[in-house]
Amino acid sequence: MNVEERAAVHAALGDARRLMIVDELALGDRTVAELAERIGMRGNLLAHHLDVLAQAGVIERRISEGDHRRRYVYLRLAGIPALTGGEPVARGTVTFVCTHNSARSQFAAALWEDRTGLPAESAGSDPSLEVHPHAVRAAAEFGVDLAGNRPGGYERLSPDPDLLISVCDRARETGLPTARRHLHWSVPDPVSVGTPASFRAAFGEIAARIERLADRDGPVR
Repeated sequence: MNVEERAAVHAALGDARRLMIVDELALGDRTVAELAERIGMRGNLLAHHLDVLAQAGVIERRISEGDHRRRYVYLRLAGIPALTGGEPVARGTVTFVCTHNSARSQFAAALWEDRTGLPAESAGSDPSLEVHPHAVRAAAEFGVDLAGNRPGGYERLSPDPDLLISVCDRARETGLPTARRHLHWSVPDPVSVGTPASFRAAFGEIAARIERLADRDGPVR
């Protein structure tokens, strides 16, 4: 990031209302309606602040892969977590869910366990018969072994986990298992694209989000 880009980020974050938006997005994505409700800002004013953050490269807005009327807002900058407040992340079981449990939620659970040494589990609302071969290969390129993993449904999850993270818009929008706390990560589905590059991109985005989540309480190991 060059000096001009860094200056634009600092300028965008030099407003308390925009910092409130960043705090809300520190660990998970929100729809515009959810942001409006949580920070008490609606209409043109919220749209203006989102535009400023987007122009500075701090956020992006993605159309949901499930309900196309929704847009999820998410943080782009890896350095943002150091600037945000918020409560610590739960230190018990973390559950990751998507639709088919064949790529994204598998990546997330394996990365969380590798990064923190803490237990994680994954499942899908409509599980596939196998982990996608491109997912296995993409993970292996980064030293993560998914070869022995098998997709499963919500019935295999622990009841009431400390934290449940949906990594799939469709899974979030069709109903999630109960948990003490929920987060959403609007990660594009690599299976719908089907190229090795799409699986690498999904793995990389999830890895960055895992780092952000784990660093909320400082490194675990």
